[in-house]
Amino acid sequence: MTEKNTNGLKSGSNLERILREGHFAVTGELGPPQSADGAVIREKAELLKGYCDAANITDNQTAIVRMSSIGAGAIVQQEGLEPIIQMTCRDRNRLAIQSDILGAYALGTRNVLCLTGDHQSFGNHPTAKNVHDLDSVHLIQMVVKMRDEACFDCGDEMKGVEPRFFVGAAANPFGDPFEWRPYRLAKKVKAGADFIQTQLIYNTERFAEYMQKVRELGLHEQVYILAGIGPLKSPGMARYMRDQVPGLDVPNKWVDRMTEATKGIDKDDKKARRDAWRQEGISIAVDLIKELRQVEGVAGVHVMAIEWEEAVKPIVDGAGLLPRPELSPLPPSDPKKKAS
Repeated sequence: MTEKNTNGLKSGSNLERILREGHFAVTGELGPPQSADGAVIREKAELLKGYCDAANITDNQTAIVRMSSIGAGAIVQQEGLEPIIQMTCRDRNRLAIQSDILGAYALGTRNVLCLTGDHQSFGNHPTAKNVHDLDSVHLIQMVVKMRDEACFDCGDEMKGVEPRFFVGAAANPFGDPFEWRPYRLAKKVKAGADFIQTQLIYNTERFAEYMQKVRELGLHEQVYILAGIGPLKSPGMARYMRDQVPGLDVPNKWVDRMTEATKGIDKDDKKARRDAWRQEGISIAVDLIKELRQVEGVAGVHVMAIEWEEAVKPIVDGAGLLPRPELSPLPPSDPKKKAS
């Protein structure tokens, strides 16, 4: 027995409705603090509210201990910003994940992003034991099964309201081997993902090649694809991402633009140089969004400006994506009304 949402929606979330109505979606990213300070979440939410349709609440990103994505997501929702809670396979077994899914839904969350999670060796507890009871594909299947069949991973039927989430997953178009990446995406689509957020995209020509294969497989008609955007802060950051980060493809032209941004500025004027770099990083992000909007099958962008939430507004505004669409409120659902 499953609870049916009005208008055939899977979750009724703002993000789902934006995408289903054909609007070009914008999602952001909010990193919880390494403390129990809820004020930090509220301040970041204020910087994103009105400029994106929903915001990812990261789950111990880079394997560093932070406030939980579910707790932070509840605060974000109180501030009027719709959360997308991230859920990783690294830290929980399927018992804990399903329990957290139920709790997050009860708190009002309606979007979830299913991830493997960064390896613990990259974080501040490198000797911690990872769990990986599930992989990301199984996690997607499990959350979809809880929503659509009202049963747990073991097959037991739920005794009450099922958690109706809009289910997301991640994709890296540039991982090796490049030609196999669309098939990896296909697995997540088949598992039941409703939307995809990609890794950061700087090489739009190579991404267009990836999307051509995605379209040949018909995946763009089965899932909403949001292209990842990340503003560069300095030439050093651009070079590091070009040379040291696996799975990223950063063309030299962006490194050159960041380097030339401080041409004519005194090398001792650190603030002016920083401001020039950041302004150029925002300008590059705007240019990338404009290019990506021309790629068939791209349904929106995911702006990842971790610890630089102030950059989201000028990026979205510069790309001509403001104001964001306002949707009429959904009528309240009746949990007593059930349909098989």
